Amino acid sequence: MDGNQPDAPAGGAKPARMGDLLVERGLISKDQLEVAFQEKEKSNKLLGELLVELGFITEQALSAVLAESSGFQRFVPGSTVVEAEALSHLPKEAAQRYRAFPVAFDGKSLRLAMVDIYDVLAIDKVKRFFPAGTAVTPLVCSDTEVQQAIDQYYGHELSIEGILREIESLEEGNEEEELEYVEETEGGYLHPLVRLVNAILLDAIKMGGSDLHFEPEGNFLRLRYRIDGVMTQIRTLHKRHWGAASHRIKLMAGMNIADRLNPQDGRFTLEVGSRKVDFRVSSLPTIHGENVVLRILDKSQALVTIDKLGYTEHNFNLIDRMTKRPEGIIIVTGPTGSGKTTTLYAMMNYINSLDVNIMTLEDPVEYELQLIRQAQVREGSSLSFSDGIRTLMRQDPDIILVGEVRDSGTATMALRAAMTGHQVYTTLHTNDAAGCIPRLIDLGLKPSLMANNIIGIIAQRLVRKLCESCKEMGTATEEECKLLVVDPANPPQIAHAVGCDDCRKSGYTGRVAVSEILPFNDAVDELVLQEAPLSQIKTAAKEAGFVPIVDDATTKVLGGVTSVAAAIKVVDFTDRLL
Repeated sequence: MDGNQPDAPAGGAKPARMGDLLVERGLISKDQLEVAFQEKEKSNKLLGELLVELGFITEQALSAVLAESSGFQRFVPGSTVVEAEALSHLPKEAAQRYRAFPVAFDGKSLRLAMVDIYDVLAIDKVKRFFPAGTAVTPLVCSDTEVQQAIDQYYGHELSIEGILREIESLEEGNEEEELEYVEETEGGYLHPLVRLVNAILLDAIKMGGSDLHFEPEGNFLRLRYRIDGVMTQIRTLHKRHWGAASHRIKLMAGMNIADRLNPQDGRFTLEVGSRKVDFRVSSLPTIHGENVVLRILDKSQALVTIDKLGYTEHNFNLIDRMTKRPEGIIIVTGPTGSGKTTTLYAMMNYINSLDVNIMTLEDPVEYELQLIRQAQVREGSSLSFSDGIRTLMRQDPDIILVGEVRDSGTATMALRAAMTGHQVYTTLHTNDAAGCIPRLIDLGLKPSLMANNIIGIIAQRLVRKLCESCKEMGTATEEECKLLVVDPANPPQIAHAVGCDDCRKSGYTGRVAVSEILPFNDAVDELVLQEAPLSQIKTAAKEAGFVPIVDDATTKVLGGVTSVAAAIKVVDFTDRLL
């Protein structure tokens, strides 16, 4: 933290003299800086250390300024998950000697919290403990924070199994003592229940979970993750420590730890590796205790480009054509968990540029998007969806994203925005694309207004992808041929799930979108005006490129992307069973 640092390591730029920067910010005076320089001449200490020792500035303020000026991220112990893999490579003695703490290691890159991020010699020494070619990303950290992290994590078990063994070996204490330790996160002692909660959160993220369920039963606690849309039981824990663990989770989420009789909601953020992960927490009192569910919002997994969502070339071209319409409304529909928000964000990134002003109204804002102004509808505030759209229209937008159409007022305002020259994107809950039309009529929209202002409707589901490492090809059975509408006399080769270590024996890794896109043209507009049956609208839409979702799912089965068993769980194939 000196004012005369050596050149920054790869990934950072050399900042201005730290002392001058602190004076410019008004954090220290010129006189204080001069005193520190005089003291520096008498010792080999860094300027930053001396400023802290003299009481002119706090370590936290100094670290924050250094992080901002250098471009490096700052290591914040309380909101960062430390990975056991990183600690296993660097011995405690070496960490203390080089005043560096390994935070995360993925086999190729190391995130290293350091007192002096420009100490190239220390970085080279640390790299010797890791595999050749390891890239190091320094994180700004104060000396006290580094020492506390070393004391807290070294010598303590960080794996779930190891922590559970440690808890079992401890003498049984009362719950109040456990809660005391759970709340003490700044001291040198890290209670195993604190480490257990962190380890479970890290495990859920690494396994690709979207939701984490803590479910108390009679004498035990069931832990389940939702992975690729399917609930998966991970382990069963003894219920004795659930009170303290739930206390810890509620504390992290800013919830009322004393209230166990009412439902609560909260939110917190953790830094895991090189990314920040948001957790939305919901607690519900049950007859066996508080049931806690955490929704995992991992920006690195959710913000994908539209070409990675799994659309066929035909459907991608339909979407591309719809986004080129200068005004009108595009609706994405599907049940909860069908990827509607991910699709909308991918579309925003696809059309985003410096030439357009994109504004959103969401509840809540799940992920931050560059160049896009995002507003959040908050419970208890005066900003509702319908009023928010009215306000956004005064902000000179070209494109408006409305998180969800929930009522008549929101539907009316969204359509009015489309009628006044804006491109509007939103979501709706219906079973299929054509089902949006009667749903909008139920919300009070007139067919005469819908016909000329809806660009198109996208309905989608998420189907599990077969694991590429273990899927096996086999001849389709007679029943599978019937579902796929192929000749049983000439059955195709289709893929089936098997299961291996890469997919946790499930046979599937990840999910892909199956969709149907109903573009509006003159023929469809005319039928909507006449309030024609949905079957007629679908027939007319096929001439404009509409492909039913069941056909899109069939294409992905025949292409080896998914299996018949996975497809029929999310798409209605019953008409083909007649």
